[in-house]
Amino acid sequence: MMHSKPRAGHLVLLLLAVTLTAQAQKLPAKKEILAKMTLANAYFMASWPDPGKEIVTNKTRPSNIWTRAVYYEGLMALYGIDKKKVYYDYAVEWGQKHNWGLRSGINTRNADDQCCGQTYIDLYLIDRKPERLHDIKASIDAMVKSDKVDDWNWVDALQMAMPVFAQLGVLENDRSYFEKMYQIYMYSKTQHGGNGLYNPKDGLWWRDKDFVPPYREPNGKDCYWSRGNGWVVTALVRVLDIMPKDAPHRDEYEKTYLDMMRALPPLQRADGYWNVSLHDPTHFGGKELTGTALFVYGMAWGINHGLLDGNVYKPIISKAWNAMATDSVHPNGFLGYVQGTGKEPKDGQPVTYNSKPDFEDYGLGCFLLAGTELYKLKL
Repeated sequence: MMHSKPRAGHLVLLLLAVTLTAQAQKLPAKKEILAKMTLANAYFMASWPDPGKEIVTNKTRPSNIWTRAVYYEGLMALYGIDKKKVYYDYAVEWGQKHNWGLRSGINTRNADDQCCGQTYIDLYLIDRKPERLHDIKASIDAMVKSDKVDDWNWVDALQMAMPVFAQLGVLENDRSYFEKMYQIYMYSKTQHGGNGLYNPKDGLWWRDKDFVPPYREPNGKDCYWSRGNGWVVTALVRVLDIMPKDAPHRDEYEKTYLDMMRALPPLQRADGYWNVSLHDPTHFGGKELTGTALFVYGMAWGINHGLLDGNVYKPIISKAWNAMATDSVHPNGFLGYVQGTGKEPKDGQPVTYNSKPDFEDYGLGCFLLAGTELYKLKL
């Protein structure tokens, strides 16, 4: 059989495709990673010059809710590699505008309300003013002293609250915080929804009891929401990062983290993102930044801490970061492809380059967490 020679134009296209593929698997220079984060953050800070301003969507909410708290997690991570006073001042002003309080007061057990405590504690560690610590510690102390362990019945809660327990355990040198965190976490993992929200077979989590079997996606598979699993990855990473090496139950968090790290790479899209429905690419399939950024954060952290093989995971996270940096970040710093709030693939749709989510803060927080951990990579 005769084979025709490829035409010159075809060779050019082939070389271009190979070049683009190679570029997608190589991280840009640290200064370029930092520049993308700086641009996106500057856009947000210019949009919200008053960090205490209420957030108005379908209703009015105070700006110390979880969405804004996730942004400040990212900002504090950025501040960790780029010590700009304006970042620190912006975070402090946010805390001051809310009197270092929680949305529902010190009696709240709601993880969403407690998420702001992560940044309050970070700022307390920089400048140990007691008002920065008082309310969040009072809220968590009440939980530690109680017998209740079923608070975190949705997986987002793990990221919102677990790092606070870990921070206080270290700060107070008191392992009762670690023990209580473990009890509530294990109830979520093995009890909520009947048999727990974690499926060890797939190494992924159902978002809450509404999605455990027999619930199925349109293609007949389990519904594993991208950002929900991203929250769990982030919770595990932040807890492992905060707790001492000899902390109790560390092996549980590390094993679950590694199982998730094995489950996620085969699910990555060809363009570098992950779909909002991890096992059903046809159910609102498409580019989505938040889950993708949190997976990048988790994988980069694992490389940086010797838990993951850089030869295996660097191409995965490079492809994902380059996709977000080129496809999601607008020239003015606005972030596209951010799914709005919700708990499943259909929520916050359509997710496009120009779509604006109902809250514009947590997507940036996820992006900053990913970028700062990538920045720390030894290339």
